[in-house]
Amino acid sequence: MNYPLFIVFGLAPSIAWLTFYLRKDSHPEPNRMILKVFFWGMVATIPALFIEIGLRLGLVLLPFSENLLLILYIFIGIALVEEVLKFLVVRWQVFKNSAMDEPVDLMLYMIISALGFAAMENILVLLGLGSVAPVSNIAALAFFRFLGATFLHALASGLFGYFLALREFSKKNRGLTLFSGLTLATLLHGFFNFTIMRAEGSERFLMPLVLFIITALFISFAINKLKRMKSLCNI
Repeated sequence: MNYPLFIVFGLAPSIAWLTFYLRKDSHPEPNRMILKVFFWGMVATIPALFIEIGLRLGLVLLPFSENLLLILYIFIGIALVEEVLKFLVVRWQVFKNSAMDEPVDLMLYMIISALGFAAMENILVLLGLGSVAPVSNIAALAFFRFLGATFLHALASGLFGYFLALREFSKKNRGLTLFSGLTLATLLHGFFNFTIMRAEGSERFLMPLVLFIITALFISFAINKLKRMKSLCNI
């Protein structure tokens, strides 16, 4: 039975990216907070699953073309739902907490929540291989998830987290800043899913790769920028 392997290989991609991003924090976050946000990020996959199923059943009732329904489901039924739930984890567990004492913390906790979400998602995907799947198949799919969906979750939520940090330093247009961050994260998430599902040939992998490189470079820039900003206040 491969169930223990599903857990190990499902967690591994998220732990690898978590280690990478936590090393960028000059003042490490409390382990208790990291584990708590990661755990609740995993739990958030449960309501996400039910909401996505409900929206998929509801959207087919709309008098739209099949292609438009697919776009609506990918960008709203999946990407928007998941980005909102990952944010709500941070909003519930981190805002007002004393552990939030630097601008970059918002980005990092959004990434932690996202990687928890991705970890549970990975486990569920691996379970689909069946209890007698070869270890090589499990490892290959986990590696693909490491480079693809898991990294996507970290980048999208990190991007959202950057705008959340900027929002705390703005006395004007705070709602617009929040909306902009959520919109960009949703578009990134949705475009990746749409490309993987609909693109053909080399475009299926080349387009997400280019998008990942650009976003990863921006996330690195954003983290360094937030490190130079003064401590957060009024969170």
